[in-house]
Amino acid sequence: MGTRPSDTPQRVINTAAEMLATYGLNATSIREVTKRADAPFGSTYHHFPGGKQQVLGQATALAGQRIEQILEEVLKEGAVQGVLAFLAIWRERLLQSQFHVGCPVLAAAIEEPIDGGADDARQAAGRAFAGWERRLSQAFIAEGRGADDAQALATMLIASVEGAVAMSRATRDIAAFDRVVQQLQGMLHPVA
Repeated sequence: MGTRPSDTPQRVINTAAEMLATYGLNATSIREVTKRADAPFGSTYHHFPGGKQQVLGQATALAGQRIEQILEEVLKEGAVQGVLAFLAIWRERLLQSQFHVGCPVLAAAIEEPIDGGADDARQAAGRAFAGWERRLSQAFIAEGRGADDAQALATMLIASVEGAVAMSRATRDIAAFDRVVQQLQGMLHPVA
């Protein structure tokens, strides 16, 4: 059975998010996204009149929401156990992809669009990071940390993991990620 035309926009957004994670913002072209999504090229501009920047903005937002949903799920076990589970998920993702897949939100945050277009993806990345920080902060507060400490730990965690993912991808080695996780474990234990 073929795909329904009504799911074309979602396939395009899903594919764009996958390509962001692997190739980055500027290397993700609408032509390649539509080809991989098995979507008609011409209909892409019908569904996304803002073109590439609209697609990448929505793909970044989707990726951010998916990661926030994972955080929400793992944090049900408590902040420390949830964060450790989340780190294990990232470790497995790096190894399974042989370090070819990173974080699509980070890709959207660090690259400026070469076409000088809208900044949809970067703005979506900023909202995603803020959402993750809020979700983590709430979990740390629920376990007894003060609001400032919880927010600082959430920020440190996000920045550390994103950096560790980037370093591991660059070196094609999990060692940097593992060292960061080891350091984070010492910071995660609740304050007495």
